[in-house]
Amino acid sequence: MEPLSAAPPPARYLLATLPPEPVFSEVWALKQEVHRLTGSRNAVRLPPHITLIPPFRLPPTEFEPRAQAVLADFAAAQPSVAVSLQDFAWFANRTLFVRVVQAEALQRLHAALLARCRTDLPAVPLETRPFTPHMTLATRDLPPAQVPALKVDFAARRYTATFQVTALTLFRHDGRQWQPVGEFRLEW
Repeated sequence: MEPLSAAPPPARYLLATLPPEPVFSEVWALKQEVHRLTGSRNAVRLPPHITLIPPFRLPPTEFEPRAQAVLADFAAAQPSVAVSLQDFAWFANRTLFVRVVQAEALQRLHAALLARCRTDLPAVPLETRPFTPHMTLATRDLPPAQVPALKVDFAARRYTATFQVTALTLFRHDGRQWQPVGEFRLEW
């Protein structure tokens, strides 16, 4: 009798959209600067992005092939979405981010994505928090003693940018970093 092969362990996934250049490099430079100032490393493990579906765990052999097909089909039916960034804000004292403003079109894309997941990818867990689009510069591992100075520093800064969301990117965590496993172009 052959031993049963163990199913692969669940992998961590995240669905996001990445900004194009020059916004990508500008926000990456800000993430790197915060890393140098504070030693915070969490946010530099993932490129600049806006999270559409926060991290979740599913078995890759079951999830990835289905997700690739569903997300490609979904994206092909979506228009590109304009995004505006303006200045910086915080979630409590643990997450510094670039603010997304005038996010109505992105909110609609997110709602359509969740509806499609509920129908065709029901294993993807539903987020319990409201969707607040943003681009994280540092999170979770910010040293508390450095937060007040960082708040003063970023309150005095100005940053604005606009770009078109033209693709969705599915990431899988490899145990150390987030790796892209699929890009889905918005074609409409």
